[in-house]
Amino acid sequence: MKPKTLVLIASITLIALIALCLAWETILAPLRPGGSWMTLKVLPLMAALFGILRGTRYTYQWSSMMILLYLTEGVVRTNDAAPGNALALTEAVLSVIFFIVVVLYARNTAPSRLAQASGKDA
Repeated sequence: MKPKTLVLIASITLIALIALCLAWETILAPLRPGGSWMTLKVLPLMAALFGILRGTRYTYQWSSMMILLYLTEGVVRTNDAAPGNALALTEAVLSVIFFIVVVLYARNTAPSRLAQASGKDA
């Protein structure tokens, strides 16, 4: 896949994950009625957002490790009562998609790969 396509997919997935986490913890199925401090879990996602949108390779690298926390939460919370279990599954699926895309982006934009590609074109 082309890096621009991967940036688009990663951006859409990350924004969807931010929206899901905010809606989940404030409206859809908060841990406490009226919302909870769990909404703060979007802060690491927000920290990665601008780097992902810009295609900053370093952000893709560290966010590939950070997203595993959200995958873990999604898998663990699939035992919640409805609708929390469906939201948890959605979080896990979005996390897996994001992980795959950022790893592909980091791999495809590695300096060694870019040097190889420019060497083949010459």
